[in-house]
Amino acid sequence: MKKFALISVSDKTNLILLARALEINKYEIIATGKTANLLSSEGIIVKKIDEVTGFPEIFNGRVKTLHPKIFGGLLMRRDNKSDLKEAAVNEIFPIDVVCVNLYPFEEVIKDKEVSLDTAVENIDIGGPGLVRAAAKNFKFVSVLTSPAQYEEFISELQSGNISEDTRKKLAVAAFSHTAKYDTYIANFFEEKFDFKPSHIRINYSLNSVLRYGENPHQNAEIYGDFNDYFDILHGKELSYNNVLDLVAAVELAEELGEQSCAIIKHTNPAGAAIGTSAIDAYSKALMCDPVSAFGGIVAFNSIVDEAVAEKLNEIFLEVVSAPDYTDSAIDILSKKKNRRIVKQKKSVRENKISVKSIPGGIIKQDTDRIDLIEDQLKFVTTKKPSSDEMKDLKFAWKIAKHTKSNAIVFARNDVTLGVGAGQMSRLDSARIAKMKADEHGLDLKNSVAASDAFFPFADGLIEIINSGATAVIQPGGSVRDEEVIDAANKNNISMVFTGIRHFKH
Repeated sequence: MKKFALISVSDKTNLILLARALEINKYEIIATGKTANLLSSEGIIVKKIDEVTGFPEIFNGRVKTLHPKIFGGLLMRRDNKSDLKEAAVNEIFPIDVVCVNLYPFEEVIKDKEVSLDTAVENIDIGGPGLVRAAAKNFKFVSVLTSPAQYEEFISELQSGNISEDTRKKLAVAAFSHTAKYDTYIANFFEEKFDFKPSHIRINYSLNSVLRYGENPHQNAEIYGDFNDYFDILHGKELSYNNVLDLVAAVELAEELGEQSCAIIKHTNPAGAAIGTSAIDAYSKALMCDPVSAFGGIVAFNSIVDEAVAEKLNEIFLEVVSAPDYTDSAIDILSKKKNRRIVKQKKSVRENKISVKSIPGGIIKQDTDRIDLIEDQLKFVTTKKPSSDEMKDLKFAWKIAKHTKSNAIVFARNDVTLGVGAGQMSRLDSARIAKMKADEHGLDLKNSVAASDAFFPFADGLIEIINSGATAVIQPGGSVRDEEVIDAANKNNISMVFTGIRHFKH
């Protein structure tokens, strides 16, 4: 009996290699349009699709494979007498190998300026149908959707038989391929037509398998396009915890702007500063908590040079991230064998949503990207902050935004002095921030403080005042705001309400 293979691909990588292997193994090749032309130009005998269907490709290729002789050849059950009888009556022949990859819709829409018409013309119709039909009939049909599958397939083909296990594996990949494709299309149209999604579709490809998760007994993987954002220039692979800390560090450094540095430990700031240079910013950030910085993640928003690298090498750091490095800096940092040197390629602030798993599904929210809105600030105390205090308040507010709740941050001159993070009580966070400052010899006199959420009682504010702060920034909105404002006025400090809360769980 004749053996047929159908080929219709957008990505023609290594296609000739596959076609020749099929030809050698006595398959008759059916192909569409440009695919058929390419194969013919390489001397491969091809039967064009319209020779099989008896119907021409129409509408500039919009309709070519949608025909019973094609889909019948894919879906007929070779062990079903009724199917075989109907196939014979209708002159339908089994197609045992399908090689299809789809119009490059995903690539086309990466251009944010792409027109709707261009996007629409890159939606494949027949291709997904062919792939799904072949995958559905995996008991008899092999379906290839990526050039990455060709080498292994050819090797098995040359052995004389494609195993059912291989056909199952290819079918799973095929259904995954079309599911991902449809995800991009649906997401594109919902955004384009401004429709609120009825479903959330997260369909990322496996990027890499990590050694383990938060702990050695947990499995972990990265999915999606993480490599579009970061290059690992040196050191062992990133761990699960490294990835989370790296993102937290880079997000904070980006928030602070040029010549800034963020040191992160367990997703909380161990120090952060804006300086006159990268080394100035790092040196100031390190002052806040050099003990916690040990084994931490450091992110810069400017180039790391030799002087910075030498300074970084003074303590153990898990990861260093920067938009670029001088060659000498790479040489110096690479002396630490296991330290990861990461180059940030683009902004992480492009992420628009935050997702976490919950029993039975996921919980989703917009990413917290809101900045201070100047004309919404309320100066609620008799004493108003000076211009220098206001500058520091804004700096401290950004750090608090990136600190786990309950968060209290002391700062002065664009440098963190004490951070209290993740406590059940805001009062405890204030005490811890003061304790950390004291441990490292940092004087909180004439500092400012930020709180990520309102003070439910005046006790937290009093603790901050007693620590030496002269100005405080917080969202406001408590039923006891007046009590808190009275305490601020009584102690002659200034306080600003933002009207914006930055809880971080």
